[in-house]
Amino acid sequence: MALFKKRAVGKPGEWFYCLVHAKVEEGPECPAKDRFGPYASREEAEHAMRTAQERNLEWETDPKWHDKSPDEES
Repeated sequence: MALFKKRAVGKPGEWFYCLVHAKVEEGPECPAKDRFGPYASREEAEHAMRTAQERNLEWETDPKWHDKSPDEES
């Protein structure tokens, strides 16, 4: 008999986007390292990749996150 039961992490009604299978799943089916979420709705999870792309673009163009190059410091 196992001493510890393997439990899924998450709550019913939480949605995730699996990066490996490129699909939306309710509750965690795949390991945490392979998914985005949790999201409050299926629709939010369906747009996970677009949301990530938009956030990455915001961060890449945010001047607060870029150090000045040695040429610009003068």
